[in-house]
Amino acid sequence: MVLTPFEHLPVMPEEVLSWLQPEAGGVYLDGTLGGAGHSQLILEASNNSRLIGLDRDPAALQKASDVLAPYGDRVSLHHATFDEADRVVLQELEMDGLNGMLLDLGVSSHQLDTPERGFSFRYDAPLDMRMNPTVGITAADVVNEAEEAELVRIFFEYGEERFSRRIVRKIVAQRQELPVTTTAELAELVRQAVPGGHRPSKIHPATRVFQALRIHVNDELGQVKRGVEKGISLLKPGGRLVVISFHSLEDRIVKHLFREKAQGCICPPRLPVCQCSNTPDVKVLTRRGIRAGEAEIAQNVRSRSAILRAVERC
Repeated sequence: MVLTPFEHLPVMPEEVLSWLQPEAGGVYLDGTLGGAGHSQLILEASNNSRLIGLDRDPAALQKASDVLAPYGDRVSLHHATFDEADRVVLQELEMDGLNGMLLDLGVSSHQLDTPERGFSFRYDAPLDMRMNPTVGITAADVVNEAEEAELVRIFFEYGEERFSRRIVRKIVAQRQELPVTTTAELAELVRQAVPGGHRPSKIHPATRVFQALRIHVNDELGQVKRGVEKGISLLKPGGRLVVISFHSLEDRIVKHLFREKAQGCICPPRLPVCQCSNTPDVKVLTRRGIRAGEAEIAQNVRSRSAILRAVERC
């Protein structure tokens, strides 16, 4: 596979194909198209299959369109978030369901490496962080306009940042003088607020704050919950949903939803006969999250934090 400048190496490629099990003539949806690396793998592994690709980032769609052009009408690309999969599949394409769906969550390498997108403190750029840069609030809007208590909640809940209050006090003091508008300004404020922030460290003190803002700006956790639920509802019997998460907040939502959807009878144990008639929607295929092997991690450092989980529709 020849990678375009937009692409990153698809994470856990062998594991994705092993758990998704794409078959000839099937219909598969890649809800996080990105550089189309996973989509190429699915198309190559399943003759005459159809691939529906979704992405909220117009730049990703443009590049993916070029990459997947050789597959012709086997591919259908849509500017949409993966929690809109039901609209695309059922209404726009008028299909009755999917044989499989893949979600590779989180921010793409291209987005991180494009300075003007404002995702990373490695570059001094406008504080944006929107995965779809055409709509919604920016990270600068949040930093400069959110109430102090709300900022503390965002940093603590989405970034698990234990110095949230110190950092927010620093931000509030600064924005009373001048708004915080760039990634470098925010990173420096965090560095000043965190004890020992100027000492050399493997992890930049602003890492968790930037993660929290990105999650909030893009409603990532809400989208994961809605997307997984809709993905399961779209699967045909025997169809599979494979989800790759990159941090514990995402993975926790996926794990709990899978368990909930796999639950059968919910009657109290004392009842001799089931009265709820509740049946499981899915069978959990991965009792524990699957992680990348050492060889892949050595080649692709992004895969170190990846956790793969899969279910099959009953």
